[in-house]
Amino acid sequence: MNSIAFQFAPAVMIPAHLIGEVQSKLAYVDERIACAQISPAGEQITLELKHAVSDAEKSQIEEKVQRVVVSMAQGAIRPKVQVLEDYLDRPTPFTADPMPELLRRGEISQEAPGIYALGPLLSRLIDWFESRFLDLAGSFAAQPYRFPTLIPARYLERVGYFRAFPHSLSFATHLPADLDQIDAFAEKAACDEHGNLNVPLQRFAPIQTLLSPAVCYHLYFTLADQTLPPQGVTATAVGNCFRYESLNLQSLERLWNFTMREVIFVGAKEFVLENRERARQRMQGIFEEMGFVYRVESATDPFFIGEFRKQAAFQSAFQLKYEIRARLPFKESTLAVGSYNYHQDFFGRHLNIRLPDGSPAHTGCVAFGLERMAFAFLAQFGFDPSHWPSSMQETFR
Repeated sequence: MNSIAFQFAPAVMIPAHLIGEVQSKLAYVDERIACAQISPAGEQITLELKHAVSDAEKSQIEEKVQRVVVSMAQGAIRPKVQVLEDYLDRPTPFTADPMPELLRRGEISQEAPGIYALGPLLSRLIDWFESRFLDLAGSFAAQPYRFPTLIPARYLERVGYFRAFPHSLSFATHLPADLDQIDAFAEKAACDEHGNLNVPLQRFAPIQTLLSPAVCYHLYFTLADQTLPPQGVTATAVGNCFRYESLNLQSLERLWNFTMREVIFVGAKEFVLENRERARQRMQGIFEEMGFVYRVESATDPFFIGEFRKQAAFQSAFQLKYEIRARLPFKESTLAVGSYNYHQDFFGRHLNIRLPDGSPAHTGCVAFGLERMAFAFLAQFGFDPSHWPSSMQETFR
């Protein structure tokens, strides 16, 4: 059957500052939605469905959309955005979308939505950025860690992740240790025309682990139920992270499986906040040296619908998160490539991480998405190394 599009007015007007957030959440409303768009003024929603549906089904989908709109937009107050750095007016030598050229060169190969294999140029760019982030970690004498890709479900439950970000979770399971079931799987398992494995979920073992959504969580869990040394803990790690974004999985801007480098601080409030600010100032020098075009501004995490207004307002009020937003000249927009985060004593309280005086520890981290950094760089500087910053030309000649 052919796809179908229909339009309707939101139950409440969607304010301009929430259009992007609400539109991103519409990707999770119904699997029959192929595309969802909100008009620039926030007064009209357009849905494109994958196939024709009955009037009753259409009404059901619209009702779910309205639940999202009302939950996120009703009574919403525009938060005050604090800008710490603004270099968006720096000139860029490149203005085209880098994706077609990356495809032409074989630098990317899409294996599934949000899952890409990366070629030599992107890999070398990521290594270059990694070296600078490692220099940042070294300036704090951060201790290196290596964390697993899997994370126990009981850990995420302990910090309320299931309620705050249920839409982005990726689950890991396995076949039960039962010879008959293993033999039956091996005999009959196959993928359908959509790439879906045709095995009922009840054939798999109970879910005890998930794919990790963030690097720093692992450090906090290693410190759970412990008293910190007087000097606190400073660590760094790089790892694979997984956040499912449904229809929002587009190009290298939004990946299901991505790589994040973090520098993590655990200790007293002043220790965490002072180091977060030092990290920002040191990165400012690195970005200036390479002529990077970006802005650092206050932001909120992508909480799910039920938690969005409360948690977003809390983060904004206490300025807990600042994003590094790189300019994408080809679409005149920006992309978050990193962040400076302060969690107050949330993890200290929930995980019983204690300071020497017995009070809960505070935590914070500086995080960089490596694939996004490389993508934003190519979007600004293109593929000719002679147009790249002088500090990079020797490496990539």
